[in-house]
This record gives sequence, C-alpha cells and structure tokens, in this order.
Amino acid sequence: MEPAAHALPNWVAAAVTFLCSGAVLVLEIVGLRLIAPYVGVTLQTSTAIIGFALAAIAVGAWTGGATADRTDPRRLLAPLMVAGGALVVAVLPLVRFTGSLLSGADAGGVLLLAAVAVVVPAALLSAVPPMVVKLQLARLSETGAVVGRLSGIGTVGGIAATFGTGFLLIAVLPSSVILVGTGALTVVAGVAVGVLLRRRTGGGAGQVPVGLLVLAVSGAGLAAVAPTPCDEETAYHCARVVADPARDSGRVLMLDTLRHSYVDLADPTHLEFEYVRAVAAVTDVVAPPGRPLSALHIGGGGLTVPRYLAETRPGTESLVIEVDPGVVAIDREQLALETSARLRVRVADGRVGLAEEPGGTRDLVVGDAFGGLSVPWQLTTREALELVDAALTDGGVYVVNLIDHPPLDFVRAELATLQTVFPHVLLLARAPVLAGEDGGNVVAVASRAPLPAEAIAGALTERDLAWQAADGSQLAEFVGAAAVLTDDFAPVDQLLTPYG
Repeated sequence: MEPAAHALPNWVAAAVTFLCSGAVLVLEIVGLRLIAPYVGVTLQTSTAIIGFALAAIAVGAWTGGATADRTDPRRLLAPLMVAGGALVVAVLPLVRFTGSLLSGADAGGVLLLAAVAVVVPAALLSAVPPMVVKLQLARLSETGAVVGRLSGIGTVGGIAATFGTGFLLIAVLPSSVILVGTGALTVVAGVAVGVLLRRRTGGGAGQVPVGLLVLAVSGAGLAAVAPTPCDEETAYHCARVVADPARDSGRVLMLDTLRHSYVDLADPTHLEFEYVRAVAAVTDVVAPPGRPLSALHIGGGGLTVPRYLAETRPGTESLVIEVDPGVVAIDREQLALETSARLRVRVADGRVGLAEEPGGTRDLVVGDAFGGLSVPWQLTTREALELVDAALTDGGVYVVNLIDHPPLDFVRAELATLQTVFPHVLLLARAPVLAGEDGGNVVAVASRAPLPAEAIAGALTERDLAWQAADGSQLAEFVGAAAVLTDDFAPVDQLLTPYG
C-alpha cells in the first residue's frame, strides 16, 4: 500500500462510499417496482428482491475486500463505479425485455426478474466500499477509525437513499428516471474519481475502459426504447387505461399485471366482470329495490360498484377508501369520476379507514382491495373483520371479492375467519371452484342477520352467471379444518401462492 499521500481525500472517500452504498438501496427499492408489472406485488417478489440484494452486497463486499488485498485499489475503483452505474442504467431495459417474454407470476419468473434487477450492479457497487477502506488505510493504528467511519458513512448513505427514494423520489419521478439518474450519477462520479486518481498517482491508476462508457450510453439508449407496460406510474402501481374494442364506452383499468376494473363511461349498470356482477347480485337483494344505502368500499379501482349503486339506488351514500392517490387521479382524468357529497373518496389504507369508521352506520361494506393477486393481509384477519362488523348496522352485509387457485387454501382460511366473526356466511362461486378443481374470483358474503341465499342465487342466475351460493353443510365441507387468520398469523401470500 502506498503512503497516505496517495490516498483519496477524506471527503472524496466519504462521498464515494455514501454514493455507492446509497445506489444499491435505490436499486433494491426501485427494483421491486420494476418487476411488479410482470409478476405482481406479493411477499415472494419482495422477498426475492431483498434476498438477492443482500446476497449481492455480501458477495460484492467479500470479493471487493479480497481483491483489494491482491490488486492496487486505485486501478479498480473508478472502473467498478462506472461499471456498476452503467449496469444500474441497463437494468431498466434488461428487466423490461425479459419481463415481456414471461407469462404468469410463477416462482421461476419471480426469481429470474429479481436476479436480473439487482444482482450484478449491486455486487459491483458493494465491492467499492472495502476498496476505499483499503485505500485510506495508511497505518494499522488507524484501522478501527477508518473502517468504522466509512462503514458508518455507507450505512448513512443507504438510509438516506431508502428514505429519499421511498418518501420522495417515487412520489415525483418515474422508476425509469430514478434508475437512469442514479446510474448516470454513479458513472459521472466514477469518471471524476478516475481523473482525481490519475492526477494524484499517475500511471494506470483511475483509468476507465472506453467499453464501460459505451455500456453506460448504450444502456441509456436501450432504456429509452425498451417496452413499458405503463401509461403512468402511481405510488403503488404501473397503471394504464385500455379501451374495449368491443364497446365504445368501455374502459379497462390495468394495474400491474391485472385487469383491475371495467368502467362503462356511458352506462354504469353495465358490469363486465363476473365477480362484479356477483357483488351486484348481492346488493340488489339485501334491501328493497331502489332504497338508498350507506356503503363503505374498501378498495376503489375504477369505482365500478359505487357508480352502479349511485345509478340503481339513487341517494346512496358511498365512501371509497383507496390507498393509491394515483389511481384516484386516473379515475378522474380518464374514467370520468365525479365525486360529490354522496360519492366520496378518501385516500388511506383500508385497515386505517376501517379503524376510523363510526360504528353501526353502514348497510353495506364492499371489500375489493388487492396488492397484486392477493388481498392485503391486514384486511383478511379476524381483527380486521371485527372492524367491518363494528361498522355495519345490525342487518348490514359484508361482501368481499377474493382470488385463489387450487388447492384454494386462502379462500378456505378467509371463510373460516369470517365464520368466527359473522354467524351467517355465504360463498358465491362457480361449481368447479366449489369442487376444488378450479380457481379465480369468488365472492364471500357475511352478516349478523340471516342472508337471503335463495334470492342471491336467483339474482346470480338473472345475471347469466353460472355461479352457486354455498352455505350450510356445503360450505362447512368446503372450509374443512382451515386455519383462522389473525393479526399474529396471516400468511396470505403463501396460502395463495404455495411455491413450496
């Protein structure tokens, strides 16, 4: 190791460590949003991104430290920063081109996209801090101070990047801009460090191969032409509105991989999705025709059901709790949503909104909130359902849309949980689903008061739905010995998508 005169200035060493550590955390956070349009947002996608990021950090730090002991770090520092930054930029087109070739949210697709999104650039950038440490060590007596100081600065960089990205950058910038900007900043910083090292030491120190600069420019160019599934990035979703070619006034709201809502701009009574028609069948018979209701909707999407109730039951007062302000903005701008005193939208988490709801005031609570393919776990538990029950009048009805596939472990568990809170529960589903042979959307209905099962079944038939209303022994057989979901134990994603 050369004497201290050849080390980086302390402020430069601190800045490099701060930047590279922060860039890894930016990549980790944005990487989840980058893969979500192709494989959804589930516990598995989050786990894959975090796991691969941690693995890359470990491999990069270990390898970087070992390499610094064998090779002069001044020759590698700038190339590593430029290569890492260039690959942060290249992650965007790589994920989008790879994602466009995938179909479905299987475990292999999730792991592949997560690996593409973070592993190589995170490993390269994580190799930088141990090299900076080696470069700054002039005397063994300073080892603790140098390692501790730079380790702390790297941690602060990661913290700053985490909070800055999660609370600020994602709210104001698309993921593509965040990634390209982070990568470009790292590349520029790498080039600057290379120039500084060459001036201080001469020779081959700080030399950046031209190929790495070409990679950075090429990555930015590919990012500009890579296919994107988004019209707009919201705080939670990759969103777009698609016109229905078979119906001039029909619009489909796409959130990530899902056809989330269908809205007929000219006719709010036109209900395209089967599960929405099943929900409407329940709302048609739980009160005399035309009587206005007091309704709470957990999850907004395109607000199809609130619009339907406003049309079929004039005077109905609906409060919609939607967590994503970007979705609400799309509803207003592209799906002709007009709010009023009778149709209000509140931006909040569904569980928070339930907790703040006055007791005993709602004739109807509709659950249609999803994070990817699963209902957010905090809305599925016994404690959450007790909040729903508290919000309902004595004769009020809870109707909730669920998605599952064989072996239907999640639906069975959610029905078992409903039965611990409500004395009367129905399951509306197609016969193959009730037989455990198929999956898709199902609708659960629950109330303190007896439910008009025959009337609901008749309403399903009138809407051309080949769905059945299961209760009594049929429902008990379907639920079996399913576990009850609680705030302490609600493995919703694992029940819905059993990868093991």
